[in-house]
Amino acid sequence: MKNEKVFSAISGYIMLFVIFMILAITVLGLIYIQNPWFILGIVLSIFLMIGFVIVSPNESSVLVLFGEYKGTIKQNGFFWTNPFFLKKKFSLRARNFDSTPIKVNDKVGNPIKIGVVLVWRVEETFKAAFEVDEFEHFVVVQSEAALRKLAGKYPYDNFEDEPVHPAGGEAETTLRSGVEEVNHELEKEIRERLEIAGIHVIEARINYIAYAEEIASAMLRRQQATAVVAARSKIVEGAVGMVEMALDQLAGKNIIEFDHEAKAAMVSNLMVVLCSDESARPVINAGTINH
Repeated sequence: MKNEKVFSAISGYIMLFVIFMILAITVLGLIYIQNPWFILGIVLSIFLMIGFVIVSPNESSVLVLFGEYKGTIKQNGFFWTNPFFLKKKFSLRARNFDSTPIKVNDKVGNPIKIGVVLVWRVEETFKAAFEVDEFEHFVVVQSEAALRKLAGKYPYDNFEDEPVHPAGGEAETTLRSGVEEVNHELEKEIRERLEIAGIHVIEARINYIAYAEEIASAMLRRQQATAVVAARSKIVEGAVGMVEMALDQLAGKNIIEFDHEAKAAMVSNLMVVLCSDESARPVINAGTINH
């Protein structure tokens, strides 16, 4: 397999001067000598002009002679090459590919919609020109294929309060929470796929992720329920601590002594007050503590 090689072209200004000299000699010959063979000078000048090529900054020109790759001009400027060369220009500028979100299944089979933004540029013009057909379309297809593969390796989200990986005991990486790891894996996968086309991946990251429409509402309710359960757990944990502190202080300062039933009633009332969604409405007992 061939690799890219840099072609050193002749300065276009030198050849432009040579062509002007040929035209000047041709015109003088036609005027003073009046020999029709001098017309060949005009034909030769027009033929030589075909070899001119302008390479702008961050551009390149791939040169092919009768099916054989001769090299690539990467230096910007005005040049002249063999008029028989077939010249194909390639932009070396960084480009963006912002994909339309595609529908895939995550690791647990949930349908999700996910999109990628890719920053890339052509690095090796030989591979981009001859190793793949339509390298721009190749970038799009391979990026979406890498995105599909990545989505199948991770779940969209975990719904347990403390998601634990069954083998290692650590929190499992998800598409929603493991942004850095997932983007790094995506960039690595795309880079390996585009290497054959001489494409350099500057950055690749997920720019859109959501559940598919058919399960979005159900998953939203599930997320809300998970959030409510987690919040309730914190509320109950705090309420238990406050009740324990209240009983300890009442007992330590000998303010009142509770029997088992009275202590159970007080704990019940405090838990209701502390865990209730609404403000407590106290009821004043005008009798004894037990009536």
